[in-house]
Amino acid sequence: MLEPIEKSLKETLTTIVLSIIDNQDLLEINCENDDSGLSFEVKVGPEDVGKIIGKSGRIANSIRTVMKAAGAKLSTKVMVSVYNRPIGG
Repeated sequence: MLEPIEKSLKETLTTIVLSIIDNQDLLEINCENDDSGLSFEVKVGPEDVGKIIGKSGRIANSIRTVMKAAGAKLSTKVMVSVYNRPIGG
C-alpha cells in the first residue's frame, strides 16, 4: 500500500502524463521507495514515448522538474524515468 506522500505524488504524475499521451490504456506508473527517495517508472506505449520525452528531452525534463518541486514541498527526493512499454507486456 502506498504511503500518503507516494500516493499524492503518483496522482500528480498520472495527471500530467495522461494529459500528454494518446493511448491511456498502456500507461503504467510504478513507484519504488528507497533510501535515496521515491523513484517513479513511467511506462507508455511505443507511440507515446516520443510525446513524453519531447524534443531533446524537454518534456521529460519539465515533468522531472515539476515532480522534484512537488517532492521538495513534501521533503522527499523524487526521480522519474520513462520507458517504452512493449505491446502485450
